[in-house]
Amino acid sequence: MTKANIAIIGGTGFEALLKVTKQIRIGTPHGLPPLISIGKIDRKTVAFLPRHGVNHSVPPHRVNYRANVYALHGIGAKRIAATNAVGTVNVNFKPGDLVVPHDLIDFTRCRQLTFYNETPVTHVDMSQPYCPEIRGLLIEKAKESGVRVWDRAVLVCTEGPRYETPAEIEMFRRLGCDVVGMTGAPEAVLARELEMCYATLCFVSNLAAGMQRRLTASEVVGVAKQKLPIVQQILRETVKHLPKDRHCPCAHALRDARLRG
Repeated sequence: MTKANIAIIGGTGFEALLKVTKQIRIGTPHGLPPLISIGKIDRKTVAFLPRHGVNHSVPPHRVNYRANVYALHGIGAKRIAATNAVGTVNVNFKPGDLVVPHDLIDFTRCRQLTFYNETPVTHVDMSQPYCPEIRGLLIEKAKESGVRVWDRAVLVCTEGPRYETPAEIEMFRRLGCDVVGMTGAPEAVLARELEMCYATLCFVSNLAAGMQRRLTASEVVGVAKQKLPIVQQILRETVKHLPKDRHCPCAHALRDARLRG
């Protein structure tokens, strides 16, 4: 089986990150993920998984997050760098800004949240929801790009596919959230449950509800296309500079996490 130590999860258009050598589909106990592209970045074998399918046909609340993460784990991926389009809740953030969140709030309701529904009962630590090693490199390479980047932010994940109401956004603001998206959870948690490193590079595509008169999907897509080249470059540079060995708590997330009778 093809192996890749590093994986990227993103939206449509990010396939261009890699010099693709093959595409594979991996079966999992949790269903079939989209086709995974395997290619090279700086002589490193990297897997790319399109979160919403090759043609962006799967809405956020129907993404099979367990199948996606499990498949990447199955081909040997130890690290995942993700991307997310987000709306800003924080009035200081502006469309076009980049954000590397440090914390996460999960407001989803109907998703499969864990790999551990049976014994042994498993409670993973999420004191640092995102891998500090990948986060540090994403921040460093984003700053080197010259684009404004926020290196601390709380990402709140909502169910979708609708956008949030102004009252919901006001609630999130009072809770200390900075950006809002629909795909950050349970992706980060599932990666931690398999002892995979995970961090995400977000780009602000819009002002959240109540901060502008109206929000449209075409507006979000327009900003995404504009930011695509710079996000791709930051991801490439991050992959290039990832050290061979992991020196982060993610690699030992299951240590002392299981209850045994």
